[in-house]
Amino acid sequence: MVEKATVVGIGAMGTVVSQILATNGVRVALVARDCEPVHEIFVSGENRRYLPGVKLSPQITPTNDAPAAFRGAGLIISAIPCQYLRAEWQRHAPRAPSGVPIGSVTKGLEIATLARPSQIIGELLPDHPIAVISGPTVAPELARCLPATVVVASESPAVAQLFQQALGTAWFRVYTSHDVLGVELAGAVKNVVALAAGILDGLHAGDNAKAALVTRGLVEITRLGVALGARPETFVGLAGVGDLVTTCVSPIGRNRSAGEKIGTGRTVDQVVQDSAAVIEGIPTTRAVLQLAARHGIEMPITRAVYQVLFEGKPPLLAITELMRRPPKAEEPQ
Repeated sequence: MVEKATVVGIGAMGTVVSQILATNGVRVALVARDCEPVHEIFVSGENRRYLPGVKLSPQITPTNDAPAAFRGAGLIISAIPCQYLRAEWQRHAPRAPSGVPIGSVTKGLEIATLARPSQIIGELLPDHPIAVISGPTVAPELARCLPATVVVASESPAVAQLFQQALGTAWFRVYTSHDVLGVELAGAVKNVVALAAGILDGLHAGDNAKAALVTRGLVEITRLGVALGARPETFVGLAGVGDLVTTCVSPIGRNRSAGEKIGTGRTVDQVVQDSAAVIEGIPTTRAVLQLAARHGIEMPITRAVYQVLFEGKPPLLAITELMRRPPKAEEPQ
């Protein structure tokens, strides 16, 4: 039984995971970055910046004192946004107790290297077993203890089972997998499709259009994942279609909401500036397109989102061009 855990990252998901661990009697040190003063963010037992209205368990201690936070930890959760992950773990690597398993809930790809979060952590902390936790998990719903399921993937069945036991509750069901690549890649690319779904919402394109987008988006995610060596069945599971559906339909999802604002005519810069949290799908779009090009994978939806985000293409024109692509069979011949 894990007695103490260290959660690195005080965003909504880091805070929610801390709550789940605390529900199971685990003491949690919730570590903020140096630029995030906990005495200003955590007021009256709430994370006022990232998860307002949710009372933290007394088992959770938010802190800027990282060295103390890692002492005695039997389990570590990494909840740092992907583009900040390397710098943060370069700072924390010497502090993490040797051999303690690390579970990553970060979704994205590093722009500079196209590395997945688990690859970055594994590079910096090579003596730590790693797990990836992903699935349909809208943080405010988890904070209200609404029923949810995730999958935890690790090359070590024992490590996957450790996180399964530490996180599982009566309302939070955890499955295990050994397809780290597939689970992690699905969690990254679905944010790109969610941006596209939001753009459709902003344009009032309708439910038929969104259903088609989600379906063809899953095809793109699967095509890339299988080319990289992931198991195709992963993408019809919780980390694939499960997370994709939630992200594309939830009114409070950051990426879908950002896409909706872009679809109504706001600029990408305005949307980013107005968001208190990182909109992970925006940098991930750039990285996914580069990864697809490297492996010769066709991803027309991702390319269209990239053109809207980084080339200034009007959203309606991007959708029109997608619809006018040459006709083809749905299944490869």
